[in-house]
Amino acid sequence: MNTDTILKRFEHFGVRPGLERSRQLLAKLGNPHSSVPVIHVAGTNGKGSVCAYLSAVLAEAGYRTGRYISPHLVDWTERICLNEEPISPAQLQQLLLEVQDAIEPDEPSPTQFEVITAAAWLYFAQQQVDIAVMEVGLGGRLDATNVCERPLVSVITSISWEHWQVLGPTLADIAGEKAGILKPGCPAVVGQLPPEARAVVEKRIAELGCPAVWAEPAAVLESASLSGEHPRWVSYQGIEYPLPLEGDIQLGNSALAMAALQILRQQGWEISDGTVAAGMAKTRWPGRLQWVTWRNRRLLVDGAHNEASARALRRYVDSLDAGAVTWVMGILASKDRTGMFKALLRPQDRLLLVPVPDANSAAPEELAALASSICPELAEGRCFADLEAGLEAAAETLDNLTVLCGSLYLIGHFLNLR
Repeated sequence: MNTDTILKRFEHFGVRPGLERSRQLLAKLGNPHSSVPVIHVAGTNGKGSVCAYLSAVLAEAGYRTGRYISPHLVDWTERICLNEEPISPAQLQQLLLEVQDAIEPDEPSPTQFEVITAAAWLYFAQQQVDIAVMEVGLGGRLDATNVCERPLVSVITSISWEHWQVLGPTLADIAGEKAGILKPGCPAVVGQLPPEARAVVEKRIAELGCPAVWAEPAAVLESASLSGEHPRWVSYQGIEYPLPLEGDIQLGNSALAMAALQILRQQGWEISDGTVAAGMAKTRWPGRLQWVTWRNRRLLVDGAHNEASARALRRYVDSLDAGAVTWVMGILASKDRTGMFKALLRPQDRLLLVPVPDANSAAPEELAALASSICPELAEGRCFADLEAGLEAAAETLDNLTVLCGSLYLIGHFLNLR
């Protein structure tokens, strides 16, 4: 029985926020999470790259470092890493069987996310990691990762309007859910938040007595910007490091990782400035502002799937002075399509719409009608039966920058095609 087959069994339980099932399951497994020191990372955007920075630097420092992220792009094994290496398929399968055996038949079944999260905790405990960087799946307060009682650091990267169907209709509601990862007296690192969200997080930090750092974005070093060297070198509170990931959003994301690392240093972890620079240089985070070659053409792929990440993508595209853009897009039905189109589309852009395979995709025809009402001056808006047909059509315009975006699942499908 392979990983897909085991996890498929739990797919139909959907998303059901709550910690009781996870706690019961972990208790049956011997509470592996209680032996794992944790950095816990929540937020709307930026969680993944902050986790990538942290795990790269901690592994570089010689610590046995676990990393748990979601979703994966191509394969389930990407979600659970040890020292930057994905778990082997055989190990993951074995862990999932152990988790499956611990499920009581007469108890409510855990969800798919709860099962894979339990497997991650079990793996990190068995591997005796020094530290694990754990990314929240959805929200925070009721997310399956939120069973850690005393995180070394809790990080909230950003808060914008997403998953409102589960987390609540306002930014304050969403902020309350994200702030649910904060624990009494445990250090917190927080990114730049809209005022309404910041007020909620500040109140929670005060209630819990969390020593908090509100991290300002890193500054690009003048020498780097003048010489155009790549990667850029930046500075956060006197620590200088290279920034291999593209986009101005990474000035904020990398600063959050730096602030968390400084807290670890204060706790006695040995992480030198040289280690920070070397670890940051090795950070990889596929599917986010990533340049790839597709049939001898350069293509920018980005998992932007909400308004805030679409704005960050548009800022990066504008910084290239590329002129009109050809967008190849597929979007999930649950996402804020209006916000994304308003952020991305400009007159004379081309929009090629495709379904997101194996997911609850918005119909390309509906998206086309919405896009033309938002940006009537598009040079073209067309629908295609699949991604490959959309990419073929994109290749017809040789002089346009082509960007593939709209869903991480779509990006994963593309990377799998390659």
